[in-house]
Amino acid sequence: MNAPLSPLIHLIDDDEAVRESLALLVGTVGLRTQGWADPQAFIAGFDRGGIGAIVLDVRMPGISGLAVLDTLMAQGVDQPVIMLTGHGTVEMCRRAFKAGAAEFLEKPVDDEQLLEALQHAVRQHVNSRERAQADQAARDRYAQLSEREREVLRHIAAGLTNKEIARTLALSPRTVESHRASLFAKLECDSLARLIRRYAALVDSSA
Repeated sequence: MNAPLSPLIHLIDDDEAVRESLALLVGTVGLRTQGWADPQAFIAGFDRGGIGAIVLDVRMPGISGLAVLDTLMAQGVDQPVIMLTGHGTVEMCRRAFKAGAAEFLEKPVDDEQLLEALQHAVRQHVNSRERAQADQAARDRYAQLSEREREVLRHIAAGLTNKEIARTLALSPRTVESHRASLFAKLECDSLARLIRRYAALVDSSA
């Protein structure tokens, strides 16, 4: 990451006392919180680029937590969502997980269970963002390759030797060696195995 991560936990509940209680609890493990009484205001105003997680009450006036979850997933929000409810049913739990919830907990929530779920969710989100950044960096490096370099890379990944690639592309072995060295430098690889893995990952992500 380019900057230190500072996870933020969004607490969405129309009950102020619940929000304050959750904020105090989450603060004991060093996580920052932001409370939201109005789920619509949350949807409109929270930072989608931030790192963290969302704690979302199911039963709220105006719009249910499940409807909020559906909206977040439809918008491509990647922060993990932990659902809380005092009136849970098997069907409600099933629907929440099917919609993309990371966890579904019943009130009164066990403190340790909630904290464990939140810390796990934050770790997963950090890892997910780091992988996404690494994947984007790899795509950016691949975009810098010339068409000839991409051809050479495809043949390297297919297991051809420099001489075989030279014959296939009607190039001199020295030219192929030059392209090969350029590939290692541009894709920031220090071994053939890493070069092939990086190429395979690029192919998979574009499929």
